[in-house]
Amino acid sequence: MPNPLSLDRAWIFRWSAPILALPLTGCNWVVMNPSGDIAVQQRDLILISTALMLLIVVPVMALVVFFAWRYRAANQAADKDYDPDWDHSTKLELLIWSAPLLIIICLGALTWVSTHKLDPYRPLERIDARTAIDPKVKPLTVEVVALDWKWLFIYPELGIATVNELALPVNVPVRFDITASTVMNSFYVPELAGQIYAMPGMKTQLHAVANRPVAGTGISANYSGAGFTHMRFAYRALDRAAFDAWAARVKASRASLDRNVYLTLAKPSEKAPVAYFSAVDPKLFDAVVNLCPRPGQRCMSELMHVNMMGGAGKESARDTNGLRYDFPDSHVIEQSDQNRGQETAPDAPAADGAKGASRIPGDHSSHSGADAHAQHR
Repeated sequence: MPNPLSLDRAWIFRWSAPILALPLTGCNWVVMNPSGDIAVQQRDLILISTALMLLIVVPVMALVVFFAWRYRAANQAADKDYDPDWDHSTKLELLIWSAPLLIIICLGALTWVSTHKLDPYRPLERIDARTAIDPKVKPLTVEVVALDWKWLFIYPELGIATVNELALPVNVPVRFDITASTVMNSFYVPELAGQIYAMPGMKTQLHAVANRPVAGTGISANYSGAGFTHMRFAYRALDRAAFDAWAARVKASRASLDRNVYLTLAKPSEKAPVAYFSAVDPKLFDAVVNLCPRPGQRCMSELMHVNMMGGAGKESARDTNGLRYDFPDSHVIEQSDQNRGQETAPDAPAADGAKGASRIPGDHSSHSGADAHAQHR
């Protein structure tokens, strides 16, 4: 005999489930409601793929219910249809095999077209579904460096840089050049486009465009150690006037991002505040990509050129100066460094105008630079 109490609980849960799910209606389904054209096309790809798969799933689920009801034991009218020697139906075989085959063909064609159309290295051809890009328009370039555990954005054409804040003008094509200082991360702005990996010693690209003013959050979508949870940055798409005002505010910071400041900035730290730099070393990003921002290190591009030319001779076997790139003598941190809560960028004023880029209150991280670096490797 069933327990009346368990039946009451099941009934209460069944009828309260929609009420419990009601708060989810207030969530921001940013992936399904993006503000960038690339993200819109990716959303449409998700919806179309889901609809094609439901063409099979929904009829199958409906037929399961139909057959269970039609051929239940209590339905004696179905006994006359019973054929113990039945083993084949050409019509059913055609239906069972042709429908999934057509779906697979459609999904394959959709995947082939979208893979080339949404290639992150491919320059954009349109602002949105109704507006094409003028071929004479040069995209805005933003150089992205994934640090431990923060994001550095360099605007080479504007000569400025920011930490943990990305601002873009609306309806202007943007090309991101992306790399990392130590370990692999993933650059992801759900509002704008899909995620692209940031890898040390390599440069990846992403082309995107923002279609309307919006404020959102960018994240690292690839685990990279102890500070990964807070490795987020503010994303803002602004109209031209607001973007120009933002750029002017960054240029008013009077802080410069040279190699020494970068080496301090690159030390592991958590919950780094937003910081602005009004001037940037124009060769800094290339040095980060080639793993040689620290004086005395040999750049990867130089070594690849030597290899291409056939090597540097036997004497080069003893020439190891500048060839150590990993812990403890890397370009990010030295063994003697103990990053015990010092400023992330001592020469960079915080975005709110406070003196220095001090740590956010409430950040009780006790990791030293060496300990934090060792934990995420």
